[in-house]
Amino acid sequence: MKTIGLIGGMSWESTVPYYQTINRVVGRRLGGLHSAKVALYSVDFHEIEQLQHAGRWEESGEILADAARAVCRAGAAFIVLCTNTMHKVAPQIEAAVDVPLLHIADATAARVKGAGLSRVGLLGTKFTMEEDFYRGRLESRHGLSVMTPPADQRGLVHRAIYGELCLGKVLDSSRSAFQQVVDGLVAGGAQGVILGCTEIGLLLRPEDAPVPLFDTATIHAEAAADFALDV
Repeated sequence: MKTIGLIGGMSWESTVPYYQTINRVVGRRLGGLHSAKVALYSVDFHEIEQLQHAGRWEESGEILADAARAVCRAGAAFIVLCTNTMHKVAPQIEAAVDVPLLHIADATAARVKGAGLSRVGLLGTKFTMEEDFYRGRLESRHGLSVMTPPADQRGLVHRAIYGELCLGKVLDSSRSAFQQVVDGLVAGGAQGVILGCTEIGLLLRPEDAPVPLFDTATIHAEAAADFALDV
C-alpha cells in the first residue's frame, strides 16, 4: 500500500470527508482492521483565501509546494490536493516534488465519462467556474463539454461556498438556491453536474437534482484510495 500525501484544510470541513472516504475504501477492499497510510498537511485556509482573492496565486502555490515537500519527507508516494480551486497552482506543486499529483479534474472526468456523459454543468468558486485551469482541462484533455451558470448565479455559489460551507453552515435556503442553479444547467442541456468545490457535496445530495451529481471530494478520495492500493 502506498502512503497518500494529503494537502488539506481548504477548507478543513471537506478534508474530513476525504479522510473518512479513503479509509472506508481501504477497509472495504482489504477487510479487517486495515486503514490507509496517510501523511496529512493541513494549511491555515484564512491565509490561502486572502491570497486567492488578492490574486497572489504564486505565493499561495509556494505554500502548497512546501506542504507537498513536507508530506514527501513523511513518506508520501503521491500527492492529493483536497480542493478544486487550488489546482490552479498544480504546476507549482508538481515542479516541487518527484512524486505524482493525482489531479482532481482527471479523476472527475474519468467518472463522468464512465457514466456515459459528455455534457456537464460545473459549479464551484468563481475561480474554478470562470478560469481555464479546470474547465479547460476537462475540455481539452478529456473531451467534455462544460457549462457554467450565468454571472449572478456564479456569484451566489461563490458567496455560499466561502460564507457558509467553508464555515460548516449547511442551510436549507442555500440548498434550494443551488437546486435552482442546477435546474438551469439541466435546462441548458447538462446531462450531469460536477460539484467542482469540495464543500458543495456537504450541501447538495443526489436526490436534490434531476441528473447525476459528481461530488469531486468523494470521487477524488476514492481515486486516491484505489491508487494507493493498486501497487
